[in-house]
Amino acid sequence: MTTSPSSSQATTTWPVIIQGGMGVGISSWGLASKVAQTGNLGVVSGTALDAVLVRRLQDGDPSGHARRALEHFPFPEITEKIMRKYYLPEGRKGEPYAALPMLGLKRPKFGNELAVAGNFVEVWLAKHGHDGVVGINFLEKIQLATPAAAYGAMLAGIDYVLMGAGIPRDIPSLLTDLAEGRPGGVMVDINGGEPVRLEFDPASIVDRERLPVVRRPKFLAIISAHVMATYLAREEATRPDGFVIEGHTAGGHNAPPRGKMQLDDSGQPIYGDRDLPNIPAIAKVGLPFWLAGGYGDPEKVREALDAGAAGVQVGTLFALSKDSGMRPYLRNRLLEEMRAGRLHVRTDAAASPTGFPFKVAEVPGTMAIPEVYAARPRLCDLGYLRELYVNEKGRVDLRCPAEPIDDYVRKGGAIENTVGSKCVCNALMTDVGMGQERREGYKESPMVTLGSDLAGPKRLDAELGQTGWTAEQAIAWMLRDVEGSSLDGARQASVGASA
Repeated sequence: MTTSPSSSQATTTWPVIIQGGMGVGISSWGLASKVAQTGNLGVVSGTALDAVLVRRLQDGDPSGHARRALEHFPFPEITEKIMRKYYLPEGRKGEPYAALPMLGLKRPKFGNELAVAGNFVEVWLAKHGHDGVVGINFLEKIQLATPAAAYGAMLAGIDYVLMGAGIPRDIPSLLTDLAEGRPGGVMVDINGGEPVRLEFDPASIVDRERLPVVRRPKFLAIISAHVMATYLAREEATRPDGFVIEGHTAGGHNAPPRGKMQLDDSGQPIYGDRDLPNIPAIAKVGLPFWLAGGYGDPEKVREALDAGAAGVQVGTLFALSKDSGMRPYLRNRLLEEMRAGRLHVRTDAAASPTGFPFKVAEVPGTMAIPEVYAARPRLCDLGYLRELYVNEKGRVDLRCPAEPIDDYVRKGGAIENTVGSKCVCNALMTDVGMGQERREGYKESPMVTLGSDLAGPKRLDAELGQTGWTAEQAIAWMLRDVEGSSLDGARQASVGASA
């Protein structure tokens, strides 16, 4: 552990390593728990946790973990409703997963109940049984989900909230309002119209007198430029407790290049010197910060600390670890491709319906392969990345460039936005073994996002004899120049954990 140089928070001890909040369920509660128990910040992905919960239940919840967490959910009548609708003791037996209420400006009450319960379950499981700190990572682009999801995480005692893929100016006030028992909200962007405020009132799902006291977690804004740090820090209402400064080599969604988008011959965005974060300028803001994107090795951790950072955020090392939520066959395939020198991670400017560049690992059998992408029937039935827009009748509606092309164009969308746009929602659910199986026989294919800098995973894998690694091993290796850890210590930690 290290102490931030921030004068305003000089008594706070900050984690050196923040484990990235990746995908849907890749940063699972199990991974976050393992990281938190090392004294670093374990992070669960906060994306689609309502779908994760109901699909676990429909698969029979064989481990019993989801039901165990729901037993501690403070609103038993909501638990009963969820169990009655979704729990299948013997699993689905080949039937498709049942749908759940999709996001919208006026989501049904049951949809909010599922969001609160899903986030509670994941965070409760991540925090249970130890006293380490746990965070949750939300995407700013999924604004419609954030207020209810944040409350569910706070009910379970979340310690940190992290958010990127946009400008998270509303989150500090949202967390403060919810912690003080008030309705909390965010401003929601509408294409072709003015932003509107979306609020969640905890009293909308249970009587106010029954609401437990929740505490406000710390908030870390994930950004890529010092100008954004300055903007967010200048007012109390938007000021985070710290920043994660993410370079364009990081996995998942990336900030677009500054200036006009330009693509290279392979169709990838061109990043230049203007896109490199100005670390001294960020340090002058006076809040603790962590560096991300290519910082997953011992030398880079040391470099970040020497530059004044509190530490680093690392994703790919943990995504490929034995503790992540990724399906083992998929992780093993990635490692095989990496060891053979065939693993390439592409910055795809079109893949994500959000319009943000998105890192995609080009692995056979996944949606990164044109033939696999072309074979998928276009549909949007999860809808987390849909955008709000004003339709021809002046009403607010939702659309997604990955839905059927005729539907998207009919809704006023530009046809060029559909080219290469992939159903990220369904693909990422498949990565963790919760892919939809259609009645007509089609099964969703996975799509993996990783950082493009694979030097750290390759080094660690080689030093461990190409046997894979645990989260504890990855941390011990990254911190060996900081806390006196060694690779032998990493091996011993792994043996002790599995004994």
